[in-house]
Amino acid sequence: MTPELTLLGWTLVLALVQILLPSSFRNRETGTQYNMSARDEAGPPVGKVTARLKRAQANLFETLPLFAVAVLIAHVAGIHNKLTLYGAALYLGARVLYLPLYAFGIPVVRTLVWCVSVLGLLMLFWAILLAS
Repeated sequence: MTPELTLLGWTLVLALVQILLPSSFRNRETGTQYNMSARDEAGPPVGKVTARLKRAQANLFETLPLFAVAVLIAHVAGIHNKLTLYGAALYLGARVLYLPLYAFGIPVVRTLVWCVSVLGLLMLFWAILLAS
């Protein structure tokens, strides 16, 4: 297995964490009784951190398919070089940093870290397109 596929695997672990975190925070806000119910009522308002975690999750899910497909295309095409490795590592590293930055409401640095994750994606795209 290539390092890029391993990084994709860890990105999937991050995605699962980002599914479970907002649910956990929301459970604290509503209580287990509400969460085990049919949830016909709206429940208490969503807290700031829970809302941020949900937005961070949505943000990851916007680019995760692009990342996964790029890594898989590179793997199937036998493209494994510094661009693919560093691109995948940058993407995952930035996405890991992005989560607490968003949760704590740190604005400018969060956006810069997001840009680094996009740079990682672009590096993967570039590697794929250069090889064609």
